Amino acid sequence: MSVTNITDKKPISNEQRRSFNIVRLILEGRAFFALIVIIAVFSFLSPNYFTLGNFLTMSSHVAIFGILAIGMLLVILNGGIDLSVGSTLGLAGCVAGFLMQGVTLSSFGVILYPPVWAVVVLTCAFGAIIGAVNGVLVAYLRVPAFVASLGVLYVARGIALLMTNGLTYNNLGGRPELGNTGFGWLGFNRLAGIPISVIVLAALAIICGLVLSRTAFGRWLYASGGNERAADLSGVPVKRVKIIVYVLSGVCAAIAGLVLSSQLTSAGPTAGTTYELTAIAAVVIGGAALTGGRGTTRGTMLGAFVIGFLSDGLVIIGVSAYWQTVFTGAVIVLAVLMNSIQYGRRTKSG
Repeated sequence: MSVTNITDKKPISNEQRRSFNIVRLILEGRAFFALIVIIAVFSFLSPNYFTLGNFLTMSSHVAIFGILAIGMLLVILNGGIDLSVGSTLGLAGCVAGFLMQGVTLSSFGVILYPPVWAVVVLTCAFGAIIGAVNGVLVAYLRVPAFVASLGVLYVARGIALLMTNGLTYNNLGGRPELGNTGFGWLGFNRLAGIPISVIVLAALAIICGLVLSRTAFGRWLYASGGNERAADLSGVPVKRVKIIVYVLSGVCAAIAGLVLSSQLTSAGPTAGTTYELTAIAAVVIGGAALTGGRGTTRGTMLGAFVIGFLSDGLVIIGVSAYWQTVFTGAVIVLAVLMNSIQYGRRTKSG
């Protein structure tokens, strides 16, 4: 009777290990490498691309999508999705425009003109309320995140249209005699040459990164997104975490709405249309898994800059807007494919 040793395995050679490490490096750093390639290609095609002024201008455009993407990252890490951020952005702009135009109190025969800081606080609170509605629907009423946020998307857009009657709030600069000037400061002013919107994005990204890496909430978020049932049994307040991430997503959408309205000095009910898709794309390009539990703030920021620098680069070299959509969609599909390869490989090796 012969015995065969089935445990004998051929050892992995140094060459195979080296090639595996290279593939892993490319997969994990794909957003960074893509950004370098985009900058190099467009710098070669246009002499106006690789300039400090152009980078700052493009960064101010990226700020809106980047702020949205930070909130979306938190939701996706939790294993959810928030399709309402674009509509929340538009509604937040309309709320800010409504407040800047003056609030009429018919009973007292007066018109209140709140200062800009009050407009910002009230608008962010409004975004938090919309996020809380999403969170309650998903966490307590167990409505699928896709369906819940899709419904809130339509509700928020409808409210914005009702508020404005389909029109746009113009001239949101305010008036000195009313004490509500300074709204344009967020979109136009610079600090040490850096646009305020970029500084806001950097501050939010740093805060988000610290929360995810240094706090108990960050550990709870990764745990509940990776395996909600196991996290619940381990004592993680799963429902509370779920509501908080949607609230934070709503606040980020409101801040993005304030930045966009300030840059345009106007607010319209259709602002932010399809922005939720761009935010999701930034998170995916940055390496986050749509199944939850995997992703970083750094990767999401790189993903936002990849989309922003690619779109602006195509505009600079005169590519048709239709082709811009095609290129952006191709980048998203490629990013999802690489996500599948990366996390599929990790699952098999685990």
